[in-house]
Amino acid sequence: MDIFSPQIILLALVMGSFAGFLAGLLGIGGGVILVPLFLWLFSIVGFPPDLIVHTAFGTSLAIILPTAISSTLAHRKRGNVDWHMVAFLALGGIFGSLLGSSAAAVIPGEKLKMYFGLMQILISLKLLFYKPYIPPENLARAKKTSLALVGFAGGLYSAFFGVGGGVVAVPLMLMALHLPIHLAVGNSSALIVVSSFSAVICYIWYGIQNSSPAPFSIGYVNLLVTFLVAPAAMIFARIGVKFATRTSQTKLVKIFAVLLMFVGIKILLKL
Repeated sequence: MDIFSPQIILLALVMGSFAGFLAGLLGIGGGVILVPLFLWLFSIVGFPPDLIVHTAFGTSLAIILPTAISSTLAHRKRGNVDWHMVAFLALGGIFGSLLGSSAAAVIPGEKLKMYFGLMQILISLKLLFYKPYIPPENLARAKKTSLALVGFAGGLYSAFFGVGGGVVAVPLMLMALHLPIHLAVGNSSALIVVSSFSAVICYIWYGIQNSSPAPFSIGYVNLLVTFLVAPAAMIFARIGVKFATRTSQTKLVKIFAVLLMFVGIKILLKL
């Protein structure tokens, strides 16, 4: 099927909008939706099999970058971003994303795809059944080293799986740093900006070393899909932020968890 076909374009826009909405609502970056979409999309349009997984990861991160910028600006207007904390989160996030993307670049696509499927299932189980004790808010616990370590974990996870990293960073900021939920989500969005930027540079660099990139791509980033999906994701990220500040998210999180479980199992069954 042609990548320019109306069905492909419409599906990419719809799923990109949904991913952006989740990015703003939950501070997760949206990659857990984008990567499965691109694994399927790049396969049916005939990309070389050895490039599909890495290009899906790199393209996901390239779309997450402007989406995270949009989410961060929206959260900043609502006072949900502490730039002093973000500076140390970002410092750790840069190192984590460089390490994660470098590791992903040397792992065969099928193995990386298996890891991604397992990651989806584990996240869904956590969202469905894990009820952590959220300690009282205490901003004094957000020390420089602790912030950098949280940023490193989020950046590593983000770059290795091609996702936002908020699914790691937000819980750590809540349970380890004792931040308020809205501040954790806002800071996570800002962290994703930095970690996804450095990861995208790495995915482009490692992809350029491949002598036969996928069509319309620079390295492991597909420019056509990025420019098509990113605007819709950015718009809906801001809508998600508005819902985040006034909506009970419990039911939505459960529905999202079931979706992740389904996607993860489907990915593993196709290996």
